[in-house]
Amino acid sequence: MRLLVLDGNSIFNRAFYGIKLLTTKKGFYTNAIYGFLTMLNKLKEETNPDAIAIAFDMKAPTFRHNSYKGYKANRKGMPPELAVQFPVLKELLADMGYKLVEKEGYEADDILGTLASACEKSGQECIIATGDRDSLQLVGPHVTVRIAATKFGRPDVTLYDEAKIKELYGVKPAQLIDIKAIQGDASDNIPGVAGIGEKGAGELIRKFGSLENLYANIDSAEIKEGTRKKLVGSKESAFLSKFLGTIVKDVPIDLSLEGYVPQEMDKLKVARTLTDLEMFSLLKKMGLEAAGLVAGEKSEKPVEELRFEVVLDESIANLEKVVKHQKSLDFLLRYQGEKADCMGFCADGKVYILRDLNKYEGWIAAVMRDERLPKRTYDVKAVYEALQPRGVSVENVKMDVLLGAYLLNPSGKNYGLEALVAEYKVKRAQAQGSDDEYLQFAQNVAEFSGLYDEISREIEKNAQKRLLEEIELPLAGVLADMETTGFLIDAEGIRAYGEALTLELQEIQAEIYRQVGRKFNINSPKQLGVVLFEELELPKGKKTKSGYSTSAEVLESIRGFHPVVELILQYRGIAKLKSTYCDGLLKVVGPDGRVHSRFNQVETRTGRISSLEPNLQNIPVRTERGKELRRFFYAKAGCVLVDADYSQIELRILAHLADDRAMIDAFKHDLDIHTITASQVFGIPEGMVTPLMRSRAKAVNFGIVYGISAFSLAKDIGVLRKDAQTYIDSYLAHYAGVREYMRATIEAAKRDKFVETIFGRKRYLPEIASSNFNLRSFGERVARNMPIQGSAADIIKIAMINVSRKLKERNLTAKLILQVHDELIVEAPEAEASEVAGLLKAEMEGAATLKVPLVAEANIGKTWYDAKQ
Repeated sequence: MRLLVLDGNSIFNRAFYGIKLLTTKKGFYTNAIYGFLTMLNKLKEETNPDAIAIAFDMKAPTFRHNSYKGYKANRKGMPPELAVQFPVLKELLADMGYKLVEKEGYEADDILGTLASACEKSGQECIIATGDRDSLQLVGPHVTVRIAATKFGRPDVTLYDEAKIKELYGVKPAQLIDIKAIQGDASDNIPGVAGIGEKGAGELIRKFGSLENLYANIDSAEIKEGTRKKLVGSKESAFLSKFLGTIVKDVPIDLSLEGYVPQEMDKLKVARTLTDLEMFSLLKKMGLEAAGLVAGEKSEKPVEELRFEVVLDESIANLEKVVKHQKSLDFLLRYQGEKADCMGFCADGKVYILRDLNKYEGWIAAVMRDERLPKRTYDVKAVYEALQPRGVSVENVKMDVLLGAYLLNPSGKNYGLEALVAEYKVKRAQAQGSDDEYLQFAQNVAEFSGLYDEISREIEKNAQKRLLEEIELPLAGVLADMETTGFLIDAEGIRAYGEALTLELQEIQAEIYRQVGRKFNINSPKQLGVVLFEELELPKGKKTKSGYSTSAEVLESIRGFHPVVELILQYRGIAKLKSTYCDGLLKVVGPDGRVHSRFNQVETRTGRISSLEPNLQNIPVRTERGKELRRFFYAKAGCVLVDADYSQIELRILAHLADDRAMIDAFKHDLDIHTITASQVFGIPEGMVTPLMRSRAKAVNFGIVYGISAFSLAKDIGVLRKDAQTYIDSYLAHYAGVREYMRATIEAAKRDKFVETIFGRKRYLPEIASSNFNLRSFGERVARNMPIQGSAADIIKIAMINVSRKLKERNLTAKLILQVHDELIVEAPEAEASEVAGLLKAEMEGAATLKVPLVAEANIGKTWYDAKQ
């Protein structure tokens, strides 16, 4: 038989620290449980064990604690975020049929050692999985160790056998105990021999074989005098350390491997627990999405399934009769690739599937146009994009469960229909008489109404109905129009610009080689690290296994030490511009000569819209080379671009939320907020403020919005940390309302576990109650910033909706084609340009009523570059 033994506590801890803090909508932490289960699945797939044992430590002291009071005395208890997950994991593992092994007076390591020894004696295979290297001493002919870690949120496993230990340490596995006895172990507070580390300990054991033989030959000429003194002075400590570090192999536990064969899983309990933990991907992977398993109240039996009849391709006459009596149309489209190929809706306990959209196009158009019939669907933006080319408009949309789910949980990982059905415990459906090809789609349609009901109730309870119906739903139509229209680009111009950048790169590369004195791969961090920190001997950070760090942050910190650093930074910037934007844009140009970026409403936690394929929101603007790219985005013949953006919208929102009189007065009187801030921070009249002072005050203004620290501000503006702290203190002394806003917002966030925008968009912040300083600080920064950034996102969305509606109401042919955070771009006929500019300015400034005026400026140009000047 093959036995897999897991060190439960070790893997659990590493999962917690290897995965960012995750929570359910209710705020229960889940990252350690998720990481443990994914690691368990990986280990099972890799090793295919017959039996599985999961060992855990107990709270009671072990024989080691009783022998040495200092043992693990420096260990801190589990942070609360980890501790709450522990009992849930153990109960879940038991429900999954695994045998959990604990023994008072012993550690999990000793259970691993005992089972490994039993396998070694019986000639059966034992695989130990742990995050600690202590268990490497157990490796033998029949025992291997897999060191399990969670890296970048993913399970990572490294195999150790006798050959690998010999290769790495030059000793047999059992001799690792002797090495540890000498070098000690700070994490377990095992003292070892003072002054001798891992390297020295390894050399001694390779020479003498064991701790006992080393001390038996303590006067050997092979031992240096300084080392001998250390060994003699710490002899008692060394033997104590060996005792503490030796894993025992005789814990009184069941040694029969048959006793560790997993028992039958309690599917109902496991399904409910994973559903409560919102681990829907694991639920699906384990095959627990079967009808009835995750729905209904917590009873001992699965709930009765929702059974429905599937009707394929009903006649139009009968469809008209069916829909006539419906209070709403709950419908879904099915997509093959990017095109919709069929439609389904639920009525009177039946699911109607229309497999040929062309055949039913007229009926679909009439139903969708009917303003008296409310529509409820999933991903309404995709619906708009699928039906608009057919000339079908969709009126009176009352719900998009995708958008509703996003508003309820903006940190969600999966908004797929099946995941949402599981998450909201919707009654599962089973089809009768369905064509297999349409079975899953028919099931989704049947379950949709229940999902709508659940999400609608939550939206009402969360006071977000207005946010959904007045902002997100109408915005979906605007975004669909923008995606369909696209942005015209000069492909030949971009290609030529890319070629020019290539030549520039070659010139910079040649100069880098000249200054260094040889050729090397500039794109290789390892080779670059050797050149900079060994050959040129520039100041360096810590060297890792993969070499020196050559990140942008590191290069910025050594910018002034050698001219080649500046060249490398230039090289990287131009290379990214060439590959990401020049080459990248040319790959996505459509047949119409336009790029059709996709706008995602459900990605960011603040409510901002993101852009992808291509990401037009990230077109560089801070460098002249980056700005040049905007020359290749232009309006079609006879048209111009009208570009409008808000002036300091986030600072204006801060003034509004903080009710800061000084800041409100400055904006009301159209004063330069940065000059005023500089005047207060530096304690001088406004007329004496220099451009450098204003620049630093500007950094403080915007830094405050993002909760900047004195350390970060000092780095950004090139001053001492104490000076940066003085700037921040002076700022908050002058803008007392802002200081109070920050304090009150954080207090409210700690109480409510969320913050919200002016319009009721929420972001949940479990991090703000974390015992971990860095996580808690992150939560506090988000608490200060999200209401500001999120409100700005809501306002620009309202402006987009209003601009789009006004363009149609005035029968203008101009079209909104792009949004970049606080900037809107409209492509308009030259004859409409002035009117559109005025319309843009008016609608953007009127999108919200704040305590300070919103200000937007519009400009006109043939290219994006011209319109931004």
